Formats: sequence, structure tokens, C-alpha cells
Amino acid sequence: MNLYQDIKERKEKLSVVGLGYVGLPLAIAFGKKADVIGFDINEKKIKLYNDGIDVTEEVGDGELKKSVVNFTSDEKKIREAKFHIVSVPTPINEDKTPNLNPLKGATRTVGRNLTKGSVVVYESTVYPGVTEEVCIPILEEESNMKCGQDFKVGYSPERINPGDKKHRLENIVKIVSAVDDESLDIISKVYELVVEVGVHKAESIKVAEAAKVIENSQRDINIAFMNELSIIFNKLDIDTKAVLEAAATKWNFLNFTPGLVGGHCIGIDPYYLTYKAEQIGYHSQIILSGRKINDGMGKHVAEHTVKNMIKADKQVKGSKVAIMGLTFKENCPDVRNTKVIDIIKELEEYGVDVLVVDPASDAEEVYNEYGIKLWNIEDIKNIDAVIFAVAHDEFKSLTLENILNLYNGSNGKVLVDVKGIFEKDEAENLGYIYWRL
Repeated sequence: MNLYQDIKERKEKLSVVGLGYVGLPLAIAFGKKADVIGFDINEKKIKLYNDGIDVTEEVGDGELKKSVVNFTSDEKKIREAKFHIVSVPTPINEDKTPNLNPLKGATRTVGRNLTKGSVVVYESTVYPGVTEEVCIPILEEESNMKCGQDFKVGYSPERINPGDKKHRLENIVKIVSAVDDESLDIISKVYELVVEVGVHKAESIKVAEAAKVIENSQRDINIAFMNELSIIFNKLDIDTKAVLEAAATKWNFLNFTPGLVGGHCIGIDPYYLTYKAEQIGYHSQIILSGRKINDGMGKHVAEHTVKNMIKADKQVKGSKVAIMGLTFKENCPDVRNTKVIDIIKELEEYGVDVLVVDPASDAEEVYNEYGIKLWNIEDIKNIDAVIFAVAHDEFKSLTLENILNLYNGSNGKVLVDVKGIFEKDEAENLGYIYWRL
């Protein structure tokens, strides 16, 4: 197979299936080096991309308008390509078990349009075994071809960090794996077209799958430790941020902070690993304990908001609380699996009227997904408490004096600063009842 050379010389095409926060940057990057077909089942998204509008904000409208990628929702176009990258979401169900339906659906689509001599590479985060035990049989069934003979398969986990402008596709080492050495060589060379720092060849697909799923599990556990420390220190009336600043003066102290852990990676991937562990008879202890702590932090924030409102002699039922930020992380429009929703639901249980402000997210998407109306900060008035849940740059530019205008004028201005954007002493000197993780 000389597929790499054919792609490089634009004799063969490459397809990217799934054009979200991972797939779109991939398609744009490869589009500078090869002929690329960008496929997504979302026709509205495809239209926006063809109009040069980047809804993910990962590559920017300018790069999108310059791109020559063929964006389409016509699956038959996939047949024109010989190298396919599948980058669809892998969410979880209500019971925290893996939801492989998007991955299976994308695999069926590729399988129906697979031609002999093709290579299919999966980027979606999965538990070890999914590529070979779930995806390959679907490809074979849909294509009536045999993996290893008629087509090859690989796995190269995505490592893109949404909203991160420093760690990008081109400067993050890419893990690659494949069913055999021949396809591993092709996959490595194809990715090296766009990944400047090179690739790491894993010894098997399962090793690559496992490496990806533990990356986010490790981060989840470290944040859970910080969240547990925050709960303890709060009970001891010690400021967690001050403790972490002191501890960080040691050279090998890990720089993690407490917070809400949501999104489509860190808040989900650990459940993929623990699901597989349960299948082989092992019940996770550390991973699930960390998940339990992190899943409970939204409720924890809401409860302390209510406690501080009571301390301020506020009538909780019927009060108005403004929440600043809804996305799962700062400076990113993605609201999938955001844990700010847990704060909102808990406050509403107390009869609180919650008003949400988020300049980074799409109002229509938020309403369709959660039934929540987004407010402009200029329209927020007569508030009893303000919660800064996400550290968007727009919020960091606000001063404590600016925020005073949001309140109803009565005593006891409750300010909950989840990410520690503001200075505690300054806030308290201005008369705020201030609380942070």
C-alpha cells in the first residue's frame, strides 16, 4: 500500500467523519496538506462551515473561509476517500454506562461507503477493546469486506483541549496504533503531515485506547482530591486557595485547583474505564470515588450559596440569583455535560429564580439543550446573590465595583466565586459576603 504517498500527492482523498471540536481542527489542518472531505450528519453545521462560520471557535472564521475542505452531509462523498478518520462523541447514558451509539452509527456510515484498500482510524475515546470488538465487526458487516485483507484499521486518540490556544493539534504528540505494521506505518506518516512534534507508536490498539482513557481519569482524580480538600478546609474555616498557593512553593507539588468537572472528556471518560473493569470483575475504588466527589460539587456550591444567603438575612424562596457562566470550561462555547446545570437545578429546588449569563455560549443551543434562557449582563438587576461559575475572560475583566450594580441594594451582597477570580480580602472590604471553593 502506497496510500500515504497518494494522499500527500493528492491522488487519493482523506475524510473526517464528525466535525465537532475534534474533527473540525483535524479537517482544516489536513486540508492544507491533502484533499479532504469533511462529513457530518448535522446539515445546519455543514451550512455554517460552508459559510465560513466556526461554531466551535477552535479554528476561527478566517481559517474556515480560507479552507478548501469539502464540507458535506452527503455520506456518498465518503466513497471518494481512501483514508477515513472517525471523530464522533462517545457520551454516557443516564446510568453512567458508555453510549456507543454515535460511534456505531458513524462506523455503519463509513462501512457502507468503504472501498478496498482503505484505512479507517478512530479518534473517539473508548474503553480498551472497542475498536477491535465493536467497530471492526460493523465495518466488515456493512462493507462485506475483511479487515486486514480488504481494508485496515487503526486508533489514534484525540488530545485536543477545547479553548486551549497553546496546546494545539500540531504541537501535541499523537499516539497511533493499528492492526498491523503496514497500516501503522501509513497512519503514522499521514498524521505526521500535520503533527509537527511527531507521533508515538503504541504496540497495540488496546494500549492506545487505554492510554487515552487514563489521561482524563488521572486528571479527574487529581481534581477530585482538590475538591475534597476544599470541602475539608471549608469546614475548618481555612481558605483553600491560600493553602494551595503556599503548598505550590514546593517544586514537585502538582498544580491542580478545585472546581466543577464536566464536559465531554474528564467528566465522562473515567466511566468508560470503570465500565470495562466491572465487565472483567473488578470494582473500581479510587476512580469511582473521585467521580462521586466531582459529580457532587454542583450541589455543594448551591448549598453554600443558600447558606450564605441565609447568613445575609435573605429570603431564599423567591430570591434571584445570577449565575455567570454555563459552559463546561472557560473561553469555550461547549455546554455538553456542564456541571453548572447541577447548581441551577439545586437552587431551583429551593425556589430560587436563576438567571444565567454566558457570552461564550450559543443562546439557541442552550435553550434547545436545557430549556434555559440566557441573559445579557446589562439586563441583570436586583439580584440577591451572584455565582461566578466559569472563569471566562469577559468575567475576569469585571471589577468588584462593577458587580455591585447587579444587586438589589439591600445589605448582604452574596458573592460565590467558584474559580477564585476575585481577591477575597478586597471583596470582604467592599461588604460582600464572599465564598469560594
